[in-house]
Amino acid sequence: MRRTLLAALIALVAGLALDARQPADRVVALRAGRLLDPASGRIDRNVTVVIRGDRIESVGATPPPGTEVLDLGAYTVLPGLVDAHTHVMLQPEDEEWPPPVVYKTQAFRTIQGVAAAKKELDAGFTTLRDLDSEGAGLADVALRDAIEKGIVPGPRLLVSTYAITITAGHMNITGVNPEANLPDLAAIADTREGMVAEVRRQVKAGADWIKLYATGTLRHVDRKTLEPVSQISQEDAAAVVDEARRWRRDVAAHAYGGDGAKNAIRGGIRSLEHGMLLDDETIQLMKQHGTYYCPTMVAYVAGLKADKTDFTSRLVARHKDSFQRALRAGVKIVFGTDAGAVEHGTQAGEFDLMTSYGMSPLEAIRSATSRAAELLRRDGEIGAITTGAYADIIAVEGNPIEDITALHRVRFVMKGGAVARRAPADMARTPSAP
Repeated sequence: MRRTLLAALIALVAGLALDARQPADRVVALRAGRLLDPASGRIDRNVTVVIRGDRIESVGATPPPGTEVLDLGAYTVLPGLVDAHTHVMLQPEDEEWPPPVVYKTQAFRTIQGVAAAKKELDAGFTTLRDLDSEGAGLADVALRDAIEKGIVPGPRLLVSTYAITITAGHMNITGVNPEANLPDLAAIADTREGMVAEVRRQVKAGADWIKLYATGTLRHVDRKTLEPVSQISQEDAAAVVDEARRWRRDVAAHAYGGDGAKNAIRGGIRSLEHGMLLDDETIQLMKQHGTYYCPTMVAYVAGLKADKTDFTSRLVARHKDSFQRALRAGVKIVFGTDAGAVEHGTQAGEFDLMTSYGMSPLEAIRSATSRAAELLRRDGEIGAITTGAYADIIAVEGNPIEDITALHRVRFVMKGGAVARRAPADMARTPSAP
């Protein structure tokens, strides 16, 4: 019995590995009923996309004779989506007390992360920027590498290992005996030199991005004024950004607003995360410095449903206001959800919020495709169905330009030329005519 189970497990892993990466010379074509180009907003009908290996070879051309053609004529086809703020090693239950480092092993959290990555991919998210493992060590690096090697299925991951914070700041465990010596959920650095050293350690460990906590968390927000605690100076932020730049890395800053957000922006961060308490000065600074804004609103709306207090209600209202003012000001808004704080694979709810708050469906789609690619410096590789880009392609029921909820109805997912999800009854596999 044990041998049978072991053989089945080996066969499963081998099958996943074969499905995850395609031979460089394999050619397949997709026939799209409607093809959406987010950059231009144009929808073309009955377009054939030819894929060779993991890249798009042509759009609109006739495939070579005998090419396998997947018929997506009933769907709208668009680039694979990007979630620019996730926590694959986090689960919604981890938001409750106690934190997961108290009762979950890193091995168990890694297994949960493998399952989470598959859910994200099935939901149409072919790329994730994962902004710290929250105490799961280098499991995010391991999962990224396992996905790249085709060992397990999942989106292409850009990871940040441990975020950088300060003593008594965000990601410090509170409410327990301080002599218990429990592990913190982030790297503690109380001096500028310590922050620079931590950047180097994280780069060595395999971080693609550096995350900096520029403000504290909800417990650090003044209940009357809603002023968040600043954790860094402008000089601190600049030192982290400069060191990251040395290693060709960018910096994302957790910042609700206030002085911490302004210091991070002036210090040169590439993206500001959450930003629920932004004022007009901060928004103008973001516009001036070209800072990307990743609002992650769905996570806080979910928090309001679980904790219906006056404080959380005011926070959600301010978050909506910050988003709307940033939108009017022309700040570069990118899609992010804090997935992990909300259930993995359910991120399309962020699209609903963005559009209900005044963003057009096309702009919301751009935030998760072409603009997200710009943020990640992956222009021409992801976020577009164009010659030379990765074949990261999804198909949805309906037209998301007319009805954004179509993005809840993902029926086909291809990542790097490999089909990750299909609806067999709806899609025929036929060879092209000779």
